[in-house]
Amino acid sequence: MNSRTLPAAKYNIGQVVRHRIYPFRGVIFDVDPVFANTEEWYEAIPEEVRPRKDQPFYHLYAENDTSYYVAYVSEQNLVPDDSGEPVDHPEVVEMFGDLSDGAYVLHADLRH
Repeated sequence: MNSRTLPAAKYNIGQVVRHRIYPFRGVIFDVDPVFANTEEWYEAIPEEVRPRKDQPFYHLYAENDTSYYVAYVSEQNLVPDDSGEPVDHPEVVEMFGDLSDGAYVLHADLRH
């Protein structure tokens, strides 16, 4: 892959997804076409589950049973969340409106 051939993102801003391995779900609020975090962050991931860098990475308003946080997850580790349940992360209401068909609608003043 050269710099002109970036992978297309499979998921969209506002879409509700869950992690393929770990028990959390969230709302996508940004997408990097390829890995764009620190090398220290990347090296902290156990090698046997470390994702490839040449794929989209998603910023999520994430939640699990005990907390809310921001997660950075590779596309290979996400699956759509088809539960229809809202994500309770407090920052979701700042950026998005209603949940409809598995995705939140971005507030009109934030759309490009």
